[in-house]
Amino acid sequence: MLIDSHCHLDRLDLSRHEGQLEAALDAARQAGVSGFLNICIDLENFPKVLEIARAHDDIWCSVGVHPGTKEGEAPTVERLIELANDPKVVALGETGLDYYYGKGDEADQQERFRAHLQAARQIRKPVIVHTRDAREDTLRIIREESDPDVGGVLHCFTESWEMAKAAMDENFYISFSGIVTFKNAVELKEVAKKVPLERMLVETDSPYLAPVPFRGKPNEPQWVRQVAEYVAELKGVSLEELAEVTSQNFKKLFPATAH
Repeated sequence: MLIDSHCHLDRLDLSRHEGQLEAALDAARQAGVSGFLNICIDLENFPKVLEIARAHDDIWCSVGVHPGTKEGEAPTVERLIELANDPKVVALGETGLDYYYGKGDEADQQERFRAHLQAARQIRKPVIVHTRDAREDTLRIIREESDPDVGGVLHCFTESWEMAKAAMDENFYISFSGIVTFKNAVELKEVAKKVPLERMLVETDSPYLAPVPFRGKPNEPQWVRQVAEYVAELKGVSLEELAEVTSQNFKKLFPATAH
């Protein structure tokens, strides 16, 4: 069974499912998805993210502020710890650095990123990291603030093998999304071949970045199967093996989901 390690269930386009989240989840379950990590990107919407997780045994959630979120409540260490104390919250984030969309905001992004890592270190829950055009600063801050015993994941990975290796050295997993199926993602395919199965997760990042053959459509959790099938082919393993190992990786990284 597969786990969609990163999706935004509160943001799905449910037009294909008559507006029903349950129908979208059932479609994923029928495709072999046994778990979902519902990701928070701002504190204002966290109650909805948490509500969805609380209503389902196979859904967990995170709490955090995306580096591209400019408005709303700031993620202080104290506030993050307070919200992350719920047993359904298994991770901090998504946080990180995005210098592609966030030019001029680098200092504020770094401060918020540090707050998430510091909260994670105190509460012993891993961090979900978004990084774009910020390789050196992302790795530097992880080294300075992260606890290797807690670790985390670089989600929707699109960076170099060198960055993946450096992150794995800090006990971070590497998560692949539908981008790996894109024809022009040549370097990323090579990275996926090199990342050990034991350090890998798969995700949709739905409703964004639908994999081939659904590219351009609103993404859905059920299509994590297409991501997994593609990565399994790249690595020369069966879908069953990839699903089993990545699911075990997920439970190891987020131990509260194993109970």
